Amino acid sequence: MASWVDEFKKFAMKGNVVDLAVGVILGGAFGKIVTSLVDDVVMPPLGVLMAGVDFSTLKIKLTNDAAISYGKFINQTINFVLVAFSVFILVKALNAARERFEAKAAAADSAGPPPAKPRQEVLLEEIRDALTKR
Repeated sequence: MASWVDEFKKFAMKGNVVDLAVGVILGGAFGKIVTSLVDDVVMPPLGVLMAGVDFSTLKIKLTNDAAISYGKFINQTINFVLVAFSVFILVKALNAARERFEAKAAAADSAGPPPAKPRQEVLLEEIRDALTKR
């Protein structure tokens, strides 16, 4: 039983699992921000431009109890587009930063010839080579 618990601890504490948990938590919070942006900032002016239409109330009534709320679908579609665009911008920025870092590291690696070997090492190699020739 102890080995199972230890194995679970190792799994749960791996960097990938912790990173995923942080990503999910931040993603949920970011989703709320984007939802507020769409519902409270983007859609009201868009509704005013469209003769005062409130998208969240747009629906096709099928019966007294059933309706197709296509306005909410429009809100969610705009919400998705904004989230996707935000993630695109974030990934683009991270890729650019990674490329700059890799280019800087490559430049540092190819800055010049490797440093010369210490004099003692050169002498020892010469002695070794002389002994192998005998």
